[in-house]
Amino acid sequence: MAITLIALGSNRCHGRHGRPAGVLRAVLAELALLAPVLRVSPLFDTAPIGPGSRRYANAVAAIDWPGAPASLLGALKAMEREFGRRPGQRWGDRVLDLDIIASERLRLHTRRLTVPHRHLAQRRFVLDPLVTVAPEWRHPANNLTARQLRARLLRPKGLPRA
Repeated sequence: MAITLIALGSNRCHGRHGRPAGVLRAVLAELALLAPVLRVSPLFDTAPIGPGSRRYANAVAAIDWPGAPASLLGALKAMEREFGRRPGQRWGDRVLDLDIIASERLRLHTRRLTVPHRHLAQRRFVLDPLVTVAPEWRHPANNLTARQLRARLLRPKGLPRA
């Protein structure tokens, strides 16, 4: 079994699934058709980063993906298109955003995919739900758990470590 962690985000309504929280619930049902969904975080309401103007619904799902990461990436990008995602402004509003954030202790860097996600440790909207799904997952580059990564991110700047 290869546990793969997927970040889900939405901040635009969908004609059939409604508000972003409804979009994520529908996507989770689609993910279950793709691979066994082992755990899902609660939905988190988060502020946009960059030029986006709407609040996001974010979550993390742990799935059992037996195939190659590249094939999962292709399936996730197809799912984004099926839900109405169109190429556009970076950090802009979107119906659906799906990212592979980690897979076991895998380290991978290709032109299209980096696992673990290169910005994982700087994104509270990913770390908050990740900690509810896999608090003891360890980042293969620095050996810190998801819980430790989140604590470092939340630590007030300028304070020494205990």
